Amino acid sequence: MPKKDAAWHDRMYNNRALVPDFADHFAHWKNASEQARQTLPAQLDVRYGDGPNETLDIFPAARADAPVVIFIHGGYWRSLDKADHSFVAPALRDMGACVVVVNYALCPGTEAQPVTVPDIALQMAQASAWVWRHIGAHGGDRNNITVIGHSAGGHLAAMLLACDWKKLGRDLPAGLVRKALSISGLFDLAPVRKTPFVQGDLRITPAHVRMASPAKWQRPRQGVLYTVVGGDESAEFLRHNRLIHQAWGPKTVPVCEDLPGLNHFSVVTDLTRPGSRLNVLAKTLIGQKSG
Repeated sequence: MPKKDAAWHDRMYNNRALVPDFADHFAHWKNASEQARQTLPAQLDVRYGDGPNETLDIFPAARADAPVVIFIHGGYWRSLDKADHSFVAPALRDMGACVVVVNYALCPGTEAQPVTVPDIALQMAQASAWVWRHIGAHGGDRNNITVIGHSAGGHLAAMLLACDWKKLGRDLPAGLVRKALSISGLFDLAPVRKTPFVQGDLRITPAHVRMASPAKWQRPRQGVLYTVVGGDESAEFLRHNRLIHQAWGPKTVPVCEDLPGLNHFSVVTDLTRPGSRLNVLAKTLIGQKSG
């Protein structure tokens, strides 16, 4: 049994170290994202709030009253940007969706305005509320929203299923988000808190672990979560994928799969490959009626 010390946690959670060609993946994302913004109709840098990084990009569907997909990027809550992830929009639009790629503030923020993981979760709820209130003007069906997130974004997508929307706005429906797809998500912040290479920026406290660990919560009363992870990811990422299925049960998490031959970065690119398992799962989820 390996000793779960700081070095072990770094080995399990440092995906860039686990994938030597990670920079090639990032370069592909950047190039494909630039191409998507140049070729698709889009409204960029729309503000959903007045806080840091509270902007989103909208890629309208080809037809009106389209299902909506909100995409949340990863980067351990401390790096990357929505501009790096426009590459998901063409494939999701091909599924008939109006695509919204969101930004959020990054940890640790500044001394004057620190940023925590719970702060980011609240931003994502506020972004989703903005989408519900305004996406109709962009051809989206606000009553059919799916949230897809990668890595840290997968964690945030799961949290939105359990959001108490009435606390955020009296006009908001209780089931604002009822469909989520988490790609390589993290569902318990306790081990992340013990991981030195990110904890310096994240500054996760025991209170944050309780507030922002979906696997420690009772399952949401409504909605479904599909979870996938690359089959070549670390033992901890594979464990997190099983953990949320065990915690919330098969009714709420009807899909929990390891996708063979994919690592932490190639797995999200697989979303854009027509006919891939992840592409099919996303299309199936988006096509489900909310209710």
